[in-house]
Amino acid sequence: MENLLNKEPVKRVQDFIAQFDPKLKVLSLNTTARTAKDAAESLGCEIGAIVKSLVFRADDTFLICLVAGDKRCSLNKLKKVISKKDVCMANAEEVKVNTGFSIGGVAPIAHLKNQHWFFDRRSCTNSTFKKTKHFN
Repeated sequence: MENLLNKEPVKRVQDFIAQFDPKLKVLSLNTTARTAKDAAESLGCEIGAIVKSLVFRADDTFLICLVAGDKRCSLNKLKKVISKKDVCMANAEEVKVNTGFSIGGVAPIAHLKNQHWFFDRRSCTNSTFKKTKHFN
């Protein structure tokens, strides 16, 4: 797992969080965390304490929806909120180009490009998640 901590996206996240709080560190898990369920099992917490970073394409722009691991993002509600009809999940290449992360490993911070952000506070039950102030 040591090699994981040396990868550029992980270093980018570590640099970003160090600006916020130098005491915070990226953890390397011995098990997978590619899904919210996997992450919860790996960390020994409830799935609702995990934050999913979902990347959507809306016409020619991209947006990130941060959703608790036990919740879903309604595409129909998202379309209404942003007043766009052509909204879909971004494909793997679009995710990588816009965030710098691969699908299943998109951090909620330190993206390559500025995105439009949507944060579902109602779906969050974790107090730390609720206190988050900014992401990029």
